[in-house]
Amino acid sequence: MRVVLLCVGRLGKSAEARLALDYVDRATAVGRTHGLGPVEIVEVEGRGPGGAAPALLERLDGGHLIACDERGAGRPSRDFASRLGRLRDHGVRRLVFAVGGADGLDGAVLKAARERLAFGPQTWPHALARVMLAEQIYRAATIMAGSPYHRD
Repeated sequence: MRVVLLCVGRLGKSAEARLALDYVDRATAVGRTHGLGPVEIVEVEGRGPGGAAPALLERLDGGHLIACDERGAGRPSRDFASRLGRLRDHGVRRLVFAVGGADGLDGAVLKAARERLAFGPQTWPHALARVMLAEQIYRAATIMAGSPYHRD
């Protein structure tokens, strides 16, 4: 199952961008043998008519959309890994996580999402939310692989 982090904004060569890419590379390496991957980050601009929503919706390509939103459900890491495994096992070929910019995601993107995922009750900068999501996908891959990375 291909996993796409569809993110509003370009982080360039920032520390957050490097860290997110490191976790994406790790997730791809561990996850492929378990049907999870490749994992990639796709950045879109948030400017123009309608903001980032048109650019995000155009890039769904029929994927199962999970919107990262503060009003979403929080999941412990093992539950998150189980959810990814169930989606994979039910034939989802493309899983898309949408990460908004500083103002979150547009209502049209939230409406198109099949699920919403929250990273807890705190407010996180979108650059860090991207890193946290990439790390959780890597963690899910290691849980699926039986690696000792995750500790309960």
